[in-house]
Amino acid sequence: MVPKLTLISHELCPYVQRAAIVLAEKGVAFERRTVDLADKPGWFLAVSPLGKTPVLLVEEEPVFESAVICEYLDETRPPRLHPEDALQRAGHRGWMEFGSTVLNAIAGFYNAPDEAALMLRRDELAARFRQLEHELARRGEGPWFDGARFGLVDAVFGPVFRYFDVFEQMADFGFFARTPRVSAWRQALAARPSVRDAVKADYGARLMQFLRSRGSALSAQASRCPTRP
Repeated sequence: MVPKLTLISHELCPYVQRAAIVLAEKGVAFERRTVDLADKPGWFLAVSPLGKTPVLLVEEEPVFESAVICEYLDETRPPRLHPEDALQRAGHRGWMEFGSTVLNAIAGFYNAPDEAALMLRRDELAARFRQLEHELARRGEGPWFDGARFGLVDAVFGPVFRYFDVFEQMADFGFFARTPRVSAWRQALAARPSVRDAVKADYGARLMQFLRSRGSALSAQASRCPTRP
């Protein structure tokens, strides 16, 4: 019997999107249950020891932390998204962690308190993408991180790049000015159905509203932008 899967989610959480992408790539049916992280219900805290999303309920057994969820799904549901070779698989896990580091830098960017800090965070992100450009050049032709085969690293970076669709409504920050391979990868991921459908149609508008509420240097720019999906 196939166990029932429930993905406990937050509408803007990029880590939830990772799990949703992997579930879609594997064609697995699941229920999505959204929580308000500003007002966490007791049932959620009972299954999420860190009080974070995502959590995957396998029947009633919780699996928490996005990387762990993705690895569990890859071990139990075909097709395999990680490489079969152990050394290559370890390398992919390292780049998944690199993706989490980029997400932390994105949070630093949209929370930067003033223009000087905003530009410093912009430069930090641009440097990360140049590192990624070098790795993609080493690996050769795409369209995906590992060539023709979509993998878990791609599932990690789909939500990363989605932020920049909204940032670029405010200004051209030059994040990808020197990274043509990263830009091509970003474009391919945006067109992938599993990545596109990991969020609701109004995600862009919700993220813009979130950015306006931060009280940060970026919030002022966000407040001048028209609301778009």
